[in-house]
Amino acid sequence: MNRLPSSKTLMKWALILASFLIVASILWNTNQFFRKFKNEERLKMEVLATAYENFNNADLDIDVSLEEKIIQSNKSIPMIITFENGDINRWANLDVENNMRFTALPVDDRLYLSRQLQIMMEENEPLVVNFKLDNVNITEKIYYRDSDLLNKLQYYPLGLLLILFLFGTIIYLAFKSNKIADQNRLWAGMAKETAHQIGTPLSSLLGWVALLRMEDANEETVSEIEKDVSRLNTIADRFSKIGSVPKLTRHDVVEETRIAFDYIRSRSFKQIDFEFNTLNDKPIYVDLNPQLYSWVIENLVKNAIDAMSGKGSLEISVFQENNTAVITVTDSGKGIPKRLQKKIFEPGYTTKKRGWGLGLSLTKRIIEDYNKGKIFVKRSEIGGGTTFMIQMKVSE
Repeated sequence: MNRLPSSKTLMKWALILASFLIVASILWNTNQFFRKFKNEERLKMEVLATAYENFNNADLDIDVSLEEKIIQSNKSIPMIITFENGDINRWANLDVENNMRFTALPVDDRLYLSRQLQIMMEENEPLVVNFKLDNVNITEKIYYRDSDLLNKLQYYPLGLLLILFLFGTIIYLAFKSNKIADQNRLWAGMAKETAHQIGTPLSSLLGWVALLRMEDANEETVSEIEKDVSRLNTIADRFSKIGSVPKLTRHDVVEETRIAFDYIRSRSFKQIDFEFNTLNDKPIYVDLNPQLYSWVIENLVKNAIDAMSGKGSLEISVFQENNTAVITVTDSGKGIPKRLQKKIFEPGYTTKKRGWGLGLSLTKRIIEDYNKGKIFVKRSEIGGGTTFMIQMKVSE
């Protein structure tokens, strides 16, 4: 049975549709206004052309004050009047004084007017005027282009769309931020509750370990159980820290990496060749939280083991480049496709049948949000293994 969309989903799509219709309506009305304004400018120029023609055809005893007023009323539409052969005769509303003959103008002004004439020829059809001068038939053409106001109106829809886009982006980011904050609060609450639930059986396990020692049980076995109980206690401590800002203290990242690495190695498949490399075993001090940092290394190592299906080679290297501590985790596993190399750090993403897809997401958050470092896939080849790289600033 198909489920009906929720009211929240319907509301979201209704808002999107309404926004689209509003934008479409504004654009359509703007386009109509632009066309109307352009037609009105054409009509003005036709009236001006008629007045210009009548003015030049009028006898000396005829009153042409109206025609003169119409011609002089054009203060916004750039225009150029040419002779029949195309030579420029007069011009108006351009950045060149019109009190000189075209041939007497400086070269730059003549070039400017020629360019403007070319623009006008491409924009609008010329208006042809015919009149007689000393019984000679004269034909001139009036070219014009859109006024500056009309040109600005062309960009109005783009500006409107940009404003709407920015407004939509702000709303989207605000909703996304609230959603992420809610998710973080949910995960933090679940993590703290998990830590609380683990705490009770942990106390009992510690009591059983003490009882085993009193019963003279095998010391090596008791010691290993004690290590695992201690590790569970560390895990509970990690969960309790989720949602709060951890305290960072100065530690040797070489030693902290080695401790986490050795613990995983002692409890992993024997078919895996583990290797730990560092330069001269010299300490490299970084501000970090040991519990959370060991979590990072454990997640990377466990992912590497899963990628190799329990068989292969795994190498961790720790070294310093200038003022940066660098940790690399390299495996000989199946590799990660390039299109997924960023997606694997997203919460909930996993290729495993089991798991919540939070390991690498938490790893990224610990390194980048808390330690202000970087973690990324440095190299990966399908069937050729993967190298993760961590970079953190060396403490003074």
